[in-house]
Amino acid sequence: MAAKDLYEKDFYKVLGVDKKAGADEIKKTYRTLARELHPDKNKGDTVKEEKFKGISEAYEILSDPKKRAEYDEARSLYERGGFRAPMGSGQQGGDFNDMFGGGNPQDIFANLFGGGRRGPRKGQDLQTEATITFRESIVGTNLDLRLATDRGAAQNITARVPAGVNDGGKIRVKGKGASGEAGPGDLFILLHVKPHPVFGRKGENLTMTLPITFTEAALGADIKFPTLSGEDVTVRIAPGTSNGRTLRVKGRGVTKGSTTGDLLVSVDVQVPQRVDGKALEALKVFAQETSHEDVRADLVLKAKI
Repeated sequence: MAAKDLYEKDFYKVLGVDKKAGADEIKKTYRTLARELHPDKNKGDTVKEEKFKGISEAYEILSDPKKRAEYDEARSLYERGGFRAPMGSGQQGGDFNDMFGGGNPQDIFANLFGGGRRGPRKGQDLQTEATITFRESIVGTNLDLRLATDRGAAQNITARVPAGVNDGGKIRVKGKGASGEAGPGDLFILLHVKPHPVFGRKGENLTMTLPITFTEAALGADIKFPTLSGEDVTVRIAPGTSNGRTLRVKGRGVTKGSTTGDLLVSVDVQVPQRVDGKALEALKVFAQETSHEDVRADLVLKAKI
């Protein structure tokens, strides 16, 4: 937009305020008009849309003390006929260059508008933190927060945490940030997930350690245990299962969208700290019957490589 188009506009008249109006009056008047003329409230009404652009343009200048002072000075000179048109236009008058130290009106008004027309801005985005349980991170939950606003008051906010969020993840709550002329900003919530005493997570898979006895590992067994959902599942331990072996339970992991991970079960063979009585005698017999097996033979061979 040409500088001439800008300084010809009476921004005070556009807003409907006196030239001596204070900052508070200008702000209050603009907010009232903005609520009445906002495009979201008047969809399809091109007349009100243009009026909204006009008051936004006016407020951009009059709400900034420096821009307002420069505008008032340039506007005053224009009203006195003190603008000299470009050479060859045939118009007479004073010279803006004398007033602004060699600058031209296009530069002056470009500075006023920051390089171009700009409407009202949204409020600043805000961030807070919240801690949820491991189970809540997997199945989802609602967060009830009480936050201080930029005006010193407090507001209650309910935010939905979707299923499957990770520790350190963020959720966005639209319109709950700092207030602004074009509406409030957004609120971002940084999530911390408490560890679970049994279950862990690797990607979309849940993990856990399943203690089993020496005899269950040696002879095999069907073992039932609870999952995070509360339902019991049964896994089959094959005879001769070694310590640390991982079993996979399909479909018992994290559900995100249309996909669900698995539950990875790591076997932990428990060795009794004390054995006596018949159990001790049975183990001695077992040791004698298996004495020909050298479980460290492979270790000895590899150590010599």
